[in-house]
Amino acid sequence: MKAISYRRYGGPEVLEYGELPDPKVGPDEVLVRVRAAAVNPVDWKAQAGYLDGMIDAVFPVVPGWDVSGVVVRPGVSVTEWAEGDEVMGYVREDFLAHGTFAEYVAAPVRTLARKPRNLSFEEAAALPLAGLTAYQALRTALSVREGETVLVLAAAGGVGSMAVQIARHLGCRVLGAVRESGRERVTALGGEPVLFDEQTFTREVRELAPQGVDAVLDTLGGPFLPHAAKLLAPGGRLASVADGEVLALGGRYFWVRPDAADLAALADLADEGILDIRVAKTFPLERAADAQRANAEGGLQGKVVVTVP
Repeated sequence: MKAISYRRYGGPEVLEYGELPDPKVGPDEVLVRVRAAAVNPVDWKAQAGYLDGMIDAVFPVVPGWDVSGVVVRPGVSVTEWAEGDEVMGYVREDFLAHGTFAEYVAAPVRTLARKPRNLSFEEAAALPLAGLTAYQALRTALSVREGETVLVLAAAGGVGSMAVQIARHLGCRVLGAVRESGRERVTALGGEPVLFDEQTFTREVRELAPQGVDAVLDTLGGPFLPHAAKLLAPGGRLASVADGEVLALGGRYFWVRPDAADLAALADLADEGILDIRVAKTFPLERAADAQRANAEGGLQGKVVVTVP
């Protein structure tokens, strides 16, 4: 199969486009013909070696965890899927090796859900990691409830924009911390924008929520996290999906987990028109390095997706 891979840690320059053996399909796996794979910051961070103390790499590594595509062949124990089914998945193993930037991927059943009917393959590939991160962080790490006020940091980003929409669906009021360029996006999603500005951030949030916010979800990390922690109401909860320093602030550092049931719930939300998923740029598989660069540069209102014709 054609695939993107890297044989050593590094930046986009270490990516190679060429032939690799087709994946072996285990008993509880499904061979998926990849149609699209989204780029996430964790892809190029893992590729740079930042996760080496946590996750082993088996070179050559095919990057990518998000995918949408069509089932080619189910494993011998799989009854959930059949040839021709359209699926999406967050295909993360416990080590780096068999990713989704390829013509085929062997995906464990626990990582897959049906592709939403009203989403393109590109849009469906943009949903799993960002959507699951937001969904699980809000429901599991923060246990948000109807009527609560939630502050989302970097609310116009991939995870942040999902969090705004999901929290609104759960009946929460949402304050979204953004740069000026993200203000319109957060407003359109039903949130109340607050600017990332060291001089005004705390004051703006206090004006909107004088009693404090019930929950803070940080999707960015960095200097605004400690300020946000001070804006919690008594008994408020704090979680970050981006910065381990949250532990020192009494919060929870949260990592998304592949979960077929949660992913199916997101597919239902997408079919109901509750989730607005934006694809900012697409690149063909052989230009995956350019896709990584575009994702790392940031500033896009939507996801970067690699397509496999």
